[in-house]
Amino acid sequence: MQLADYAETDRERLVVNLRSTGLTVAAVAEKAGITERHAYKILSKIRSRAANQGYAPEHGWTRTLPDGHVVSGISTMQDADGAIKLQWVKSKTDSQRQMEILIERIETAHENYQPFEPTPAPTNSIGNLCSVLTITDFHLGMYAYEAETGDDWDMKIAERVFLNSVYEMIDASPHSQTAILCQLGDFLHWDGILSASTPMSGHALDADTRYSKLVELAMNVMVEACRIMLEKFEKLIVVSAEGNHDISGSIWLRKHLKHIFRDEPRLEVIDNDYPFYAYLHGRVMLAFHHGHKVKQGQLHKLFASDPRFRTMWGEAEYTYIATGHYHHERVVEDGGAITEQHPTLSGRDAYAARGGFVSQRGAKVITYDAHHGEVSRITIRPTE
Repeated sequence: MQLADYAETDRERLVVNLRSTGLTVAAVAEKAGITERHAYKILSKIRSRAANQGYAPEHGWTRTLPDGHVVSGISTMQDADGAIKLQWVKSKTDSQRQMEILIERIETAHENYQPFEPTPAPTNSIGNLCSVLTITDFHLGMYAYEAETGDDWDMKIAERVFLNSVYEMIDASPHSQTAILCQLGDFLHWDGILSASTPMSGHALDADTRYSKLVELAMNVMVEACRIMLEKFEKLIVVSAEGNHDISGSIWLRKHLKHIFRDEPRLEVIDNDYPFYAYLHGRVMLAFHHGHKVKQGQLHKLFASDPRFRTMWGEAEYTYIATGHYHHERVVEDGGAITEQHPTLSGRDAYAARGGFVSQRGAKVITYDAHHGEVSRITIRPTE
């Protein structure tokens, strides 16, 4: 390995290669067309990146680590003359790089998937309407025992409740030209194969199955929901929002849908890594966030001020923000927006039951007119 192997941009490669010829940092900066201070920063960044992978030959570190790992410590045994006799490299996983590797593998794997064939669009659509089917905090993979929690919940129950709810919401919707399948986060109860726990805080969770089965079922039910929605709606927008339980799960799920339906021009997946999402329907801005990063009362400020959404906010006469996270309903109108906290279809787990948290289970389909905002809504309750 060489230091240049850890450069990530053309400028970084230029600077480190010039430096390797023996030029002073001042001379490197002059040839690269940057300031000397900038050149020092670039070289420092590259050396730090290399050291994290175990490469710092000036300190005798030459045992590099595989991709996805970083150095957590190095122990060196030296003789009386300072020569290295033995060296132990301790490592830990690089969570950010592990995530990047996961996404790369998902993208590569889907190259061999057979995509869905495009289907004929319905001919009876009402062009000015957009129906939003919102399911949040579904916690697929959770286990609950009725005697303890008041609700039974497992993989089989969850599959039936999800599909029945989607069917009911579609049947209750008008023949809107546009529909949004809004999966608003925490669709999965946990986020990895090692343990059933929340990814950030590490709280232990009651799990019903293995993660591989959870992944397969999540993919299957979301694909089925998209398929049947395409039968009724001319255009389908899919939101797979990041939740606090399924940070990586929301990513691979939307990547899966994007690739499976890549040949379907009537379906669009909002695929961004920023945990805030929005769609403009005529003069109606529809915005979405799970609720784990910004509280309900502050969301209108974010969507009004963030550069990603500022233009959309300015074009909209009506703004509606959907959020979840707390499993119960609450509506706030403030700052030119109506922010609605949606309920969950899921049963309660032991944590919620023992904490005395009670809410009405349900899901909503809300229809918006492109010029007049919300015009109808239906609430469905979980059925098996």
